[in-house]
Amino acid sequence: MTEARYGLRFETPLGVCQVRAMDAGLLSARFDDAACTLPASPLCEDAARQIRAYLAGTRRAFDLPLSPRGTPFQQSVWAALQGLPYGVTTHYGALAASLGRPTAARAVGAAVGKNPLWLIIPCHRVIGCDGALTGYAGGLPLKRALLALEGVDAAA
Repeated sequence: MTEARYGLRFETPLGVCQVRAMDAGLLSARFDDAACTLPASPLCEDAARQIRAYLAGTRRAFDLPLSPRGTPFQQSVWAALQGLPYGVTTHYGALAASLGRPTAARAVGAAVGKNPLWLIIPCHRVIGCDGALTGYAGGLPLKRALLALEGVDAAA
């Protein structure tokens, strides 16, 4: 039996956002203005409320059940990202070292790039070791805006 899937598309100050969920938790949250044909759920509504509060500067952390799909390595990287506090950045090498894999910075970067929960698992807080902005699935202007919201002066 297939578990029900839910979705919600909503406006934010930074653009249209979409969340997708199953009963067990959120599968994805990203800026995407494509049509959403899935029915909403209370979890999707709560995620939208928390994302709007974060973008309004009144929330610094999320309190939502998460169920992102990924490999065990990706899951470990995403778990480490969830430990990054609001307004704090790190770089790929430091993140790799924190996972006990100091030579795996590129693999960590690939896992960060596959994060399906852009805002909730804060991959925008990962920057280059020289402080420069690096890739972000939503684009560098969005990454810069999210870091600025958190009080981080991001280099170009």
